[in-house]
Amino acid sequence: MNKIVAICGPTAVGKTAYSIEIAKKFDGEIVSCDSMQLYKYMDIGSAKPSSDELNQVKHHLIGIVEPREMFSVAKYKELAYDAIDDIISRGKLPIIAGGTGLYLDALLYDLDFAAAPSDSTLRDELYKIAEEKGNLELHAILQECDPCSAQRIHPNNVRRVVRAIESAKSGVQLKDFAKDLSLNDKYEFILIGLRRDREELYDRINRRVDVLVKEGLFEEVKMLREMGLSESDISMKGIGYKEVLAYFDGEYDLETVIDTIKKNTRHFAKRQITWLKRYDDMKWFDLSESKDDKDSIREIITWLEKSL
Repeated sequence: MNKIVAICGPTAVGKTAYSIEIAKKFDGEIVSCDSMQLYKYMDIGSAKPSSDELNQVKHHLIGIVEPREMFSVAKYKELAYDAIDDIISRGKLPIIAGGTGLYLDALLYDLDFAAAPSDSTLRDELYKIAEEKGNLELHAILQECDPCSAQRIHPNNVRRVVRAIESAKSGVQLKDFAKDLSLNDKYEFILIGLRRDREELYDRINRRVDVLVKEGLFEEVKMLREMGLSESDISMKGIGYKEVLAYFDGEYDLETVIDTIKKNTRHFAKRQITWLKRYDDMKWFDLSESKDDKDSIREIITWLEKSL
């Protein structure tokens, strides 16, 4: 069975740098698992790999979608599998890197997105609520539209909550979607989780936001705004973009909007960690325990050499 390495972790933990070093070591190519880095023109706010990083290792699914284009999880799954199969056909190692939990689920599990009575836009919006606002916020939506299902389904069972909301809105009775949990048996996934001490991670997040601002985050959002994009576009609901849009609309002053981006990013990272803890097969590496990143990379490579 063909093996795939997935480098997972919260935002700002270091996934990009680590995935590049691992790809160089094992003759791999990187498939992005980031719902924001898919979009064209949205380079700074999405923290896309730099030109130098993109030149070091071939990347897939970065900057391929127009910001106004509707892009579903099912479409991501299709394109990601195409990229993975292409990489394997050339004798190279596919490396999944990114922090969008739903996209990772789509690859790991044999989910049939076409089988459920839903539209992909609604599904994506519901998962985005879970990732950005938390499971309880999503469960409250289910409580409003289907109280009976809300009593039966735990808030942490995000996939089933989403299915129940879709079914309630479509008028179709919720079926047993336990089959959704069956693993994809076409590939063998090797899951690597990166984590850091909370204080260190939050400091990295704060410093990264400062860097994004210096690199031109506000100018990028202004350009997108001039292209006609607004808060109603899904692409502009990402952290960093929505806050700067609100700043331009006079809702924040400069200091407040930057602090808000930092706070929202920290909250998002916390939810990403919660999401990733659901994977029993994840091999976690605590980067804060190593002397430096080079030491951590050596440790991960040594472990991978035994697993591949």
